[in-house]
Amino acid sequence: MENAGQELRGLRTAAVTILLAIPSSPLDFPPPSRTLAASTSMGLFDSLAKNALGGMLGGQDPAAMLSGLLSEAGGLSGMMSKFQSAGFGEAFSSWVGTGANLPITPEQMQQAIGLDSLQALAAKVGMRDSTVLPLLAQFLPQVIDKLTPQGQIHEDHPSGSQIQSVLTSVISSSFGGLFGGGKA
Repeated sequence: MENAGQELRGLRTAAVTILLAIPSSPLDFPPPSRTLAASTSMGLFDSLAKNALGGMLGGQDPAAMLSGLLSEAGGLSGMMSKFQSAGFGEAFSSWVGTGANLPITPEQMQQAIGLDSLQALAAKVGMRDSTVLPLLAQFLPQVIDKLTPQGQIHEDHPSGSQIQSVLTSVISSSFGGLFGGGKA
């Protein structure tokens, strides 16, 4: 119960951080250009979204955590093998491919990545498995999709900066949808 309270406080803190960053009144002067204004606000939003996710993950760097998960699996190809062995190869292939991403449930995610990997990841972020699983089920398909834009695994072990860039895009898109923007 104590962990649930801590997680709830972390989510509340992240939401307050985002809400405090939203101006209460419009600026007195028009921006020099719509493009500049959009890129500036999206840069701020991207940063807030990343910090919010980091706050939800106990202050851990989401890119480092995902990089560790991929490394443990043997890169993207190793992760694909894990999903195939668990019977979810079609879903993983859809994430790599150029078509629509098939969804995966938290329970299926646990079967694919394995209980040991899940527990290690949850321990790193100080959260329960039951909290980490829905996040993985929501974000991992999008991350894999963006790491493989041509529909193939060209780089089995993406760099930390590649993963960070993809996560920023995915997080911005996901959290932006809550506020009617942030589409990547």
